[in-house]
Amino acid sequence: MASKSKPHSASKEASASNGKGKVHFGIDDPGSPRRASKKHVEVVVDDDELAAMRLKSVCRHITHVQSSCSLLGERLIAAGERQTGHKLIANGFIHDNSKFRGIEWLYLHDDVLETNPVMFTAAMIQHVHGNPHHPEYWDGIENMPRLYLAEFVCDTHARASEFGTNIRDWMKEDAAKKFGFAVQGKVYKNVKGLLDLLLDSPFK
Repeated sequence: MASKSKPHSASKEASASNGKGKVHFGIDDPGSPRRASKKHVEVVVDDDELAAMRLKSVCRHITHVQSSCSLLGERLIAAGERQTGHKLIANGFIHDNSKFRGIEWLYLHDDVLETNPVMFTAAMIQHVHGNPHHPEYWDGIENMPRLYLAEFVCDTHARASEFGTNIRDWMKEDAAKKFGFAVQGKVYKNVKGLLDLLLDSPFK
C-alpha cells in the first residue's frame, strides 16, 4: 500500500464575508490534510432555506455514494476481494463527513462556486487534501490504494448520476486529463475494472 507523506504545513489566517456575516477560519497549506479548527469558525448560514437546500444536497450525494459503495463492495466480496469489499462498504457510511463542518460546510456548495469562487476553491482544496478517496490526498491517482480507488470510483459515479454525465466517457477522457493517466496504462485498467464491476449492462 502506498503511504502518504506528511507535507510541510503552514496555517494561514483569513476572513471573508458570506453575505450573512463575518467568517474567520484557518486555511491549511494545500498539502496538509488538517482541517480548519472549530474554534476558528464563528458563523453559520443564517438563511434557513439556503442551509436546508445545502444540507439536502450534501446528504443526497452521500446517500448515492453509500449505495454505490455497498453495491461495489458486495461485488468485490463475491469476486474474492473480501477485505477490500468489506472496508469499502464501511467507508460508504463515513464518506464526506468533513462537509458538515468548518470551511467545507460554509463554502463547498455549487451555489458558492458562482457567488464566491475564491472561498469555494479554498474549501475544495481542503476537502481533496483531507479525504483519502481523492487522488490529491495521495499526491497522484497512481499512488492510491485499491480501497480508496474504489471509493473514488463510487464518488465519481454518484456525481455523474447527479449531473447526467456518462461516467465511462468522463473517466476515459476528462479524468485521464485531470489526473494525468493514460488509457493504455495500469491506472485506467484498474479504474475500468472497478467500473465494470459496479455498472450493470447499458439500458436499451
